[in-house]
Amino acid sequence: MKSRRIFTRPARIAAIAPYIWMTLFFLVPFGFVLKIALSQTVIAQPPYAPTFDLFGGWSVFRDSLSKLSLDNFYLLASDDIYIFSYLRSVTVALVSTAILLVIGYPVAYAMSRLPQRWQGIAMMLVVVPFWTSFLIRIYAWINILQHDGLLNSLLLTLHLIDRPVPWLSTDSAMYLGIVYSYFPFMILPLFATLSKMDGSLLEAAADLGCSRLKAFWLVTVPLSLPGIAAGALLCFIPIAGEFVIPDLLAGSDNMMIGQTLWLEFFTNRDWPVASTIAVVLLVLLLAPLLVYEHIQRKQLESR
Repeated sequence: MKSRRIFTRPARIAAIAPYIWMTLFFLVPFGFVLKIALSQTVIAQPPYAPTFDLFGGWSVFRDSLSKLSLDNFYLLASDDIYIFSYLRSVTVALVSTAILLVIGYPVAYAMSRLPQRWQGIAMMLVVVPFWTSFLIRIYAWINILQHDGLLNSLLLTLHLIDRPVPWLSTDSAMYLGIVYSYFPFMILPLFATLSKMDGSLLEAAADLGCSRLKAFWLVTVPLSLPGIAAGALLCFIPIAGEFVIPDLLAGSDNMMIGQTLWLEFFTNRDWPVASTIAVVLLVLLLAPLLVYEHIQRKQLESR
């Protein structure tokens, strides 16, 4: 009995560890952000009120708690600037994810059809860009897309354009930077799913009279749906809150929510509004995760 307890203790610790991690590094910081979101902006240090004095007793804590309000949430719901920033962020994330899926699926499918010895090399080529700093890669695109950059020089040399095209500070440059940066996030889960697919299923479909294209749509695509969903979530969620790429490659006319949050926090020093933006963004990004988890649970129950 004593030996069983010794062997089961590590298993219990391993089971509890994720919850401890989520509590310390997600729930506790989120609690601080939510508290600031419910506070009011003041010219002080820190720039919000009320601040909780844990050593002042229950009456002081209760008085500070009563001063919290939802005014900042009402502000976000009534101000067109914030609403437009959220809508633009979701639109950019959806369009970018769709482009990544259209480009990434054929690449992942081709990689999964390679001989086993070449798949590792192909995967290495996809992962290699991660070895370079993200910021350096984005600045490299600035040099490529600027007025006298490499792209315009090449197009002028090939006589495809008569004068330099303003690529930089456009939505096209932003989408190009996003697709380039998040391409591996779409490839990895798709390749992991497609490489595990049983090839005999395609042979069975061919024996039943399916053409290659029909077998692809009826067999390959449905079996790769988990990889599609995982890749879409891995791309959509960080793109919706992206700040660096839109700020460096896109114009300043239409800001995404990440840029709006940075502006409120650092320029306006309005920490409560910035925290409110972050809380609402987190809730919006949790929604697709909950939907995906619900679908996965329904599929497991149906089996």
